[in-house]
Amino acid sequence: MSHDDLSSLPVAVLGAGPVGLAAAAHLLERGLAPLILEAGSGIGANLATCRHVRLFSPWRYNMDQAALRLLKAHGWEGPELDALPTAGELLDGYLAPLAALPAIADRLRLAHRVTAISRAGIDKVRTRGRDAAPFLVRAATPEGVREFLAQAVIDATGTWATPNPLGANGLPALGEDGLAAHIATGMPDVLGTERQRYLGKRVLVAGAGHSAAGTLLALAELMESCPDMRLVWATRGGNLARVFGGGEADGLPARGQLGLRLQQLRDSGRLEMRENFLIQSLRRHAGGIDVHGHDAVIEGVDEIVCATGARPDLSLTRELRVRHDPWLESTDALAPLIDPNEHSCGSVRPHGHRELAHPEAGYYAVGAKSYGRAPNFLLATGYEQVRSVAAALAGDLAQADDVQLVLPETGVCNTRRVVQQAAPSCCTVKAADATCC
Repeated sequence: MSHDDLSSLPVAVLGAGPVGLAAAAHLLERGLAPLILEAGSGIGANLATCRHVRLFSPWRYNMDQAALRLLKAHGWEGPELDALPTAGELLDGYLAPLAALPAIADRLRLAHRVTAISRAGIDKVRTRGRDAAPFLVRAATPEGVREFLAQAVIDATGTWATPNPLGANGLPALGEDGLAAHIATGMPDVLGTERQRYLGKRVLVAGAGHSAAGTLLALAELMESCPDMRLVWATRGGNLARVFGGGEADGLPARGQLGLRLQQLRDSGRLEMRENFLIQSLRRHAGGIDVHGHDAVIEGVDEIVCATGARPDLSLTRELRVRHDPWLESTDALAPLIDPNEHSCGSVRPHGHRELAHPEAGYYAVGAKSYGRAPNFLLATGYEQVRSVAAALAGDLAQADDVQLVLPETGVCNTRRVVQQAAPSCCTVKAADATCC
């Protein structure tokens, strides 16, 4: 197939979350046809699992500009830009109307879970004719396994569905798989649908990010109605400056308040702190679950919330020529900009198609997946990524290279580099007004 023939094919967009739908909007503005393949039965499937969570960034930072132009052209009236939406409100008030527009809806395929990406008729080893061959995207659909051809692939499948395990070594702790029924990931609806699961229990929250903080504050509120309830917080390290944050110096007040309230909870004595606790194994007995660390034990736990972050599913691209950073699993070019060993402030230099490119021309991982295992992805960053990638696919390299991103200060950072800082897609538990990233 010639390059001219390739241009007649759609660009496959994997995932119909905020970044995937933004990619589709930018492609449409560039005259390129998206084919949006979403694994869930509805758009924003990952957001739908945490509808109760309130974002601590206002509406203005959580909507993509190309998507807004498309919506407004159809008479959509937006929300108050400085209000803080919940994940459910973002889904219902912004993403659902966007997905319902004919230009998007006609190209959206729900319940299409992508299982593999390759080149049509060419495996990973073959070089000759590679760039002229279309991408082949295989998906499990309600009608069975189907294959789609595409001129390029924008992978916005995220990481939420592949959470990190409890084990400190990156592997599931011994016994973890067998106790899955007592382990929740992400941010369970502690004050709503999951209330009875945690009420009156001894609950362990593992993790030192904003998801852990939001869950801890929600559990603390639940504990007020049940004095017998006990709460344990386990972190792998001892420096909690990042999660406690910059307080009043934070450019997003709700995010700053999160850290202040979390410190108050820690100092109140209502929270059992277990810092530098490296989880090795879990053992169930009549009195509950004993969580064994390297040289200590947390005894008698009833329920565990694993808020240790997430990782990308790299199995989709096994037959593509991709190159990942050895430890972050982002691209090599992006890794030094986002390495959590160096960056604690949730900021990153603006970046676009060049930093996201792989040896496989035409394949880009964007959004949270582009960050690999780094935890500091921001939604506004994803919108700028897909704007740059769409411009590059359309051949407008001047616009593709003109990457700009301005985000609010976090008020805490362990580097001295002065960069433009970003508006996050972080969130807060609605009833407790606590935050997650």
